[in-house]
Amino acid sequence: MENKENREGFSYTYSAEEQQELKKIREKYLPKEENKMEQLRSLDSKATGKATMIAIIIGVIGTLLLGVGMCCTMVWQGKWFVPGILVGIIGIGIVAIAYPVYNKTLKTEREKIAPEVLRLTEELLK
Repeated sequence: MENKENREGFSYTYSAEEQQELKKIREKYLPKEENKMEQLRSLDSKATGKATMIAIIIGVIGTLLLGVGMCCTMVWQGKWFVPGILVGIIGIGIVAIAYPVYNKTLKTEREKIAPEVLRLTEELLK
């Protein structure tokens, strides 16, 4: 039998699950390299994200104006009836232009990033 005092080291092995967990933890701390596909997705989401945000803001403003107009006509009535109708119509108009503004903004943003997207797609298709 071997004397425990004469041993000068020990070894420890990890299981496959522990190896995977170690790799996942290690990846969190490594500097990220963005590949071309991720760059392409990021560019596309920036264009659609900006257009969506602008359209939502316009839609919310129009909806709020429509609500104020409805309040004027149904709750306060009297002298606020006619101004309420006008405010409501303005609100409807603003809501109606949200989608065309979305399309115009999306087209403009896509034109801005088109050269970079085309370059990245050419590199990925090779």
